[in-house]
Amino acid sequence: MRTTLRMRRAALVCTAVGALALTGCGGDSDGKDKPGKGSTKDSQSPSSVVLPKLDGEKISVAAVWTGPEQANFTKVLDEFEKRTGATVTFVPAQDPIVNFLGTKVAGGQPPDVAMIPQVGAIQQAVAKKWAKPVGPEAKAQLSKNYAQVWQDLGAVDGTQYGVYFKAANKSLIWYNAQAFENAGASEPKTWKDFLATAETVSASGVTPVSVGGADGWTLTDWFENIYLSQAGPEKYDQLAQHEIKWTDPSVKDALTTLAQLFGKPSLIAGGADGALQTEFPASVTQTFTGGDQPKGAMVFEGDFVSINIAQTKAKIGTDAKVFPFPAVGAESPVVTGGDAAVALKDSKGAQALLTWLASIDAAKIWAEAGGFISPNKGLDAAAYPNDVQRTMAEALIAAGDDVRFDMSDQAPQSFGGTPGKGEWKTLQDFLKNPKDIAGTQATLESDAAKAYKS
Repeated sequence: MRTTLRMRRAALVCTAVGALALTGCGGDSDGKDKPGKGSTKDSQSPSSVVLPKLDGEKISVAAVWTGPEQANFTKVLDEFEKRTGATVTFVPAQDPIVNFLGTKVAGGQPPDVAMIPQVGAIQQAVAKKWAKPVGPEAKAQLSKNYAQVWQDLGAVDGTQYGVYFKAANKSLIWYNAQAFENAGASEPKTWKDFLATAETVSASGVTPVSVGGADGWTLTDWFENIYLSQAGPEKYDQLAQHEIKWTDPSVKDALTTLAQLFGKPSLIAGGADGALQTEFPASVTQTFTGGDQPKGAMVFEGDFVSINIAQTKAKIGTDAKVFPFPAVGAESPVVTGGDAAVALKDSKGAQALLTWLASIDAAKIWAEAGGFISPNKGLDAAAYPNDVQRTMAEALIAAGDDVRFDMSDQAPQSFGGTPGKGEWKTLQDFLKNPKDIAGTQATLESDAAKAYKS
């Protein structure tokens, strides 16, 4: 099922995100206790959800999360174990997750639950008859705690399969404050100003933009933000559903705009070749290490960038600041993403875990740990450890149904979510040769037509 989403107004986001640069946010600045295994924090307050006793039951959960994200998700699973008596095992997955799950299903050992980061992948799991419908207890939590748009994104042909647990604001530019100050640069509001700011930073002796081109998904996010702002929400929906072709003039316009950055190697850390060898985490850390001489002064990506900044000595709000993705058209774009829990086994444990992940209590645990935004509207924003996370979360909830979901995550995974193939590979080739706009469009359309079976 394709869900048509209305664009949220840029004023809301500019007001909310614009405040971030003024806000300090050390991870423990509010002195909050971080719940984990054995914590009594939640058990001392009224529970938001009733869970069954599952003593002795073993549950496996597959996700592509690693590092801090895996550690924080494990805290959520630990509390579930404590409340139910079940034993939960985290199963590290690889992208594309549909392929990973396919090998598990074929081997007769699918995980009980999988955290799926693409709408298209949920639809594929349903089409392959792997996914199991959400039970009544989890549906009740969804109805109580989620805007309709997040329920719809986890549904296929009117049946609920996914519980969105983690969301993302994917329309942010993070920057090294000292590098900006030394260059005399200011936060740009438009794409034209963004390019001018990049040139100003470059003239100061610092390469302006760090790009994690080794991970193709970052390049799809660059394209989507430009396309949404320039072409508008209706065209965005049409392209996301492949109702218009990738050879459409609107795609040419967006690629031409993106080439204004990608076509100037001096503006990109390491040039195109360097960017294509830089994975996303490194694109962030190299922006916030090296003092006022980082490898790049700016890095584009979502709120989750804060997780990687935390692995440096930079402090968000002072050393690391953020501004909304610049407006290419009349308004700044707002693109969101998310990870949904999907049951792959008909079991009491799997359904209980979906119910737990749809609850306020589960969202609160990761919110307090940081590096997380929840689509759960019942979560008190005070749970977030700092004003940066709090402001972004409040903006997401306030937008309600007026959000746009990541376009590549809505596509069939073979086109929008597979390393070395489809959109990821074609945009990597475009980064290497941004002059070939017509060829890029033709390749994108050929791959999309096969994937959508048009």
